Amino acid sequence: MAKLFVDGSEPRRSGETQFQLEGWVATAPFEDHVGLTIELAAAGDSRLSMPFRLCLANGGGVMHGGALVTLADTAVAMAIKSILPPGTIFATTELKTQFLAPVQTGTVVALARVRGPEGRTFFGEAELHDETGTVVARFQSVFRVARGQGFNDPGGG
Repeated sequence: MAKLFVDGSEPRRSGETQFQLEGWVATAPFEDHVGLTIELAAAGDSRLSMPFRLCLANGGGVMHGGALVTLADTAVAMAIKSILPPGTIFATTELKTQFLAPVQTGTVVALARVRGPEGRTFFGEAELHDETGTVVARFQSVFRVARGQGFNDPGGG
C-alpha cells in the first residue's frame, strides 16, 4: 500500500514527493484505489486479487473491462518486479486482453508469469479467474526496461 503525503484527489505535481511505496513489490496509489492486493510475487510469477466493489461496475452491472485489465497488467508488473533489481524503471508497451466471461460478484484473482528479459524486453501473461474458478480473461503484454540500466538491447531500440 502506498503512503500518501497529500490528499489523493490532488493533481500530480512534478518534482514533489506526494507518495511513497512501502517497498519495491507494493501497490501504487491507483492500485490501492481499485482495491488490488498482492498475494504473491516471486521468481517471475505473481498472484493478485481484486474484490468486485460497486465502483468497478460498468453500465451493465458487471465488472468493468478496464478494472480487469488493470488487475492483469499490475499482476505482470509485479511478476517482473520479483526478478528485477529494486528501482529498475520499466513500463508496459503493448497489451492484449481476451474477455471470456463476465464478472458479476466476488473476488477476481490474476495469475501472472513473465518470460525474459530478451534485451530490455519482458513478455507477460496473466489468466484471471472469478471466485468459482472460471477463467474470465486472458492477458498478454510486453514490458520494456528503460535505457541505461545495464540491460542489453541487441535491436538498438
